[in-house]
Order: sequence, then structure tokens, then C-alpha cells
Amino acid sequence: MSRSTTKTTTSNDGNGRRGRTGHLKRCYHLVVSNALYLLLVPAAAVLCRHLSHITSSSDLAATMATLGSAATTDNLPLAAVVLLAATIFVFLRRRPRPPPVYLLDFVCYKPGPEHVVTHETFMRQSAATGDFTADSLAFQQKVLQRSGLGQRTYSPRALLVSPPNPKLLNMAEARAEAESVMFGAIDALLAKTGISTADIGVLVVNSSVFNPTPSHSSAIVNRYKLREDIASYNLGGMGCSAGLISIDLAKKLLQDVEHRRTYALVVSMEAMTLNWYRGNNRSMLMASCLFRMGGAAVLLSNRGGDRRRAKYELLHTVRTHHGADDRAHRCAFQEEDEEGFVGVSLSKDIMAVAGEALKANLTKLGPLVLPFSEQLLFAACLITRKAAAAIGRRSLVEMIKPYVPDFKTAFEHVCIHAGGRAVLDAMERSLELGEWHMEPSRMTLYRWGNTSSSSLWYELAYTEAKGRVRRGDRVWQVGFGSGFKCNSAVWRALRDVDPAEEEEKKGGNPWVEEIHLFPVDVPKVESVVVVPAEK
Repeated sequence: MSRSTTKTTTSNDGNGRRGRTGHLKRCYHLVVSNALYLLLVPAAAVLCRHLSHITSSSDLAATMATLGSAATTDNLPLAAVVLLAATIFVFLRRRPRPPPVYLLDFVCYKPGPEHVVTHETFMRQSAATGDFTADSLAFQQKVLQRSGLGQRTYSPRALLVSPPNPKLLNMAEARAEAESVMFGAIDALLAKTGISTADIGVLVVNSSVFNPTPSHSSAIVNRYKLREDIASYNLGGMGCSAGLISIDLAKKLLQDVEHRRTYALVVSMEAMTLNWYRGNNRSMLMASCLFRMGGAAVLLSNRGGDRRRAKYELLHTVRTHHGADDRAHRCAFQEEDEEGFVGVSLSKDIMAVAGEALKANLTKLGPLVLPFSEQLLFAACLITRKAAAAIGRRSLVEMIKPYVPDFKTAFEHVCIHAGGRAVLDAMERSLELGEWHMEPSRMTLYRWGNTSSSSLWYELAYTEAKGRVRRGDRVWQVGFGSGFKCNSAVWRALRDVDPAEEEEKKGGNPWVEEIHLFPVDVPKVESVVVVPAEK
């Protein structure tokens, strides 16, 4: 059983009952996972006992002839099954597999101290604009109090100028913000890995709501003078889950024969300057209160020789899209309000829609990652409930609750998009995760805010800075985005990640200099002092 699962079971051992249940479940998993070996032990014992009576080569030949005759005459069905199983095994082993995709390294952007925004600064700037009513300011204060965000998140320069200057909310400032994030992360990544830009054959950039012309990917090609035949993609409007969509696209390109022995650069970010909502629609104010400045750059490789230096191998990517449903399609919708201000409206259905999207994603992900013991429990519960329903025993159906697979048996580390406290609370309840598993996501929300699709990489960086990543560990990243989408990526650590080594690489990990301060206790409601704006 993994270290993380043991930690969670211990923390939930309230009155001893849960502890005993945890021990029983661990025993069950061990028995089922090793059932084949347990069944082979008696057979091996019988065979050894039989062979011990053989005293000559003629006895051995006679025994083999007897076994062969029994297999071909008396047990034809068994022989056919064995032959079929062997054929399938050989076919699966000989079937060509796509080349593995490795994650060499990644970097999360850390803005300078001039970008720090406290709750009080946020409220002071909002009040000073003169755009918000007293009710809207009170609503923003309430959101910040319960947001789970700390006092050291970051905002772009244009939103921190005092007094606020609406003229700075322009295309030039938005480009400057985007380029500082993209180029800052890429510069650090190239320095960290020592990769030449001439070796990068694939570039994927995602930014949801700010997509200028030329695109962000073109700006990167121009800045780093990338080669002319580079496969360049710029993804827009795909929400906070677009980072994993970018990873999935890069994986498919790297596994294509046209892109052999090359690197893929993936950049995930969001720009706030032109997307700070200045109206009074509460459904649009929520996003402005939670989103903050940030971004990440990731370097992938399909070169076999990079396995020794890579951090992770990409095992699975699973994407689900509920855009065919009108309610899901409109639950996060960019539009103008009654006053003509553009914002992203979050509907009251968003949590329910996210739950449905997660369920669909886990249905596809489960068979790929869950141990057979968990799949057996899920199947047994499902069959029992359906059988009870078929014979009209509704009371029995209600008594047998649907079994929620224990995904802690499939992963050592979980990175959930830090979209907000409500999202993290819902994930913790539905997946029955412990504080230890939720810690990277909650601390990322506290320290950096909602940095959109890049939040998953701040969470993995936190896990690395804590020294928790060991060789063989499996990491699950899951993100939600407008549309409505739920996407997952599963990685396996190829080596231990040493925090000291990360600290030596300047700009390598944004947590290393302050990781000793975490985790912190995040209050359910935090006091936000509203200071009158300067006249």
C-alpha cells in the first residue's frame, strides 16, 4: 500500500472502527492483487512433491508423456483455452506501442514583489474605480473572506496602479503581462534543462480569454527564433482545463512518426489585464475575485535517451466533454452584462455540472488505473444493485449504496485544479480524500490564487518542494474548464525528486524558498479590512 494511503487511513482513525476497516481493506487488496501467486503455490507444491518421486530419466520421460497425453486427449477444452490465452499474450506483446512521452522538467512563474496583492489592496482598488455599487463591493468582500486565498497572491501592474487608471486596461498592457509570464517561465525552463531551442519541434500554448493576433505561440516563436518547421498550436477559449488538453495534444504529436526524437514545449497561462470585470453582475464578479497572475512552462520529450534524466513518464490522458448539454455549455459563459461590461458568468449549476463531468471522466479513467481489487468491488456492487432492481427489491437497492472506488489505491499524489474552495471541498468529499492529498491544491489556492490551467503545475511543484515524490509514485492531475470539460493526466515518477537539487536551480521551483512555512491553517472566514480609497 502506498505511503499516502497509509497516512490518510491513520488520520481518519477516529474511534477505531475506521482503522479496523482500513486494515481489512488493505488485507483484501493484498489478497486480490496477489491472487494468481496464491493459487500457484499449492499447484507448485503438488508438482514438486510429484517430481520428488522421480528417480531416473525414464521416469521423467514417462511423466511428461502422461501429462502431454492428458492435456491433448482428456482435457481438450483446457488445452484450447491455454492455447488461446498464449496466442492473445503473444499478440499483445508484439503489438506496436507508441513511443513513451517523458516530462523532462517544468517551471512555474513567480511574479516580482511589485505584483503582490492583499485582500485590502484588492478592495481598495475596486472601491477607487467608482464602477461598483455598495452591494457589489460588499459581495466582493464576502467572496474574499471565504475564498481560501492568502495575502500574497499576484496581479498585473495595470490593476495595481493607484489611483486606478482605466486607460491602462489596454492591449499593450495585456501583451506585456502575457509576455512577462510566458517568457519568464520559458527562460527559466531552458536554463534549468539546458535544451537548445533548435531541438524544439512542437509548441502548444493555451490561454483562455486573452488571444491577440499574432498569437501567443507566434510571439514565442519570434522571441526564441524557433525553427521554421515547428508544429505550433495556440489554444483559446477552453477554460481552466486547457493545460491538460495541451499536454494531450503534445503527447499525440510526439507519438506521431512525423515528430521523432524531438521536444515539445507546452505553455499554460492566463492574462488578467483585459479581463478584469468592472460591472455589478454577481455571477461575473466571482471570477474576478478569485483569478490571479501566473503561468507554467513544461518540456516533454519522446527521445528514449531522455528517460534517465526525465522526472516523469506520461501514462494516460483522459478527456471528457459535456458541451452537447446546453446547461453544461453555458455554466461558464463569457458575455456582456446589462451595462455593456464583458465578463465570465458562472451559473449556479456549475458545481452540479462539474460533478457530472468528473463522474464521466472517472468512468473512463478507472479501468486504466484502478487495481483489480477495486474494480472487482465496484462491479460486485453494480451487479448487486441491478439485480435487486430487476426483481423489484427497491428497499435493497436503497440499502446498498453505490460503491465509490478508492482512487487513493491508484495514485500517491493528487493535483486538483485550484479553482476555488468550493471545488476543492466537493472533490474532497466525493473522492473521500484526506488532508494530506488535498494539501497541495489548498496551499496553491492560498498562495497563488486561481491561476487557471497552470494551477496544476504549482501543485506538483509544491509536492516536489516537500520532498514527497519518490521513484515509481503515480501523480493524478485533474482539471475542469468551460464547455464543460473535465480532463485528467496520469504521470509516473522515474526518479526521486530532491528539493535541495530544485533549490540549486535558480527559478526552478517557486516554493523552495518558503516551503518551510507550509502548510498553513486557512480559516473558513478571514477578516478583510476595507480601507477607504485615497482621494
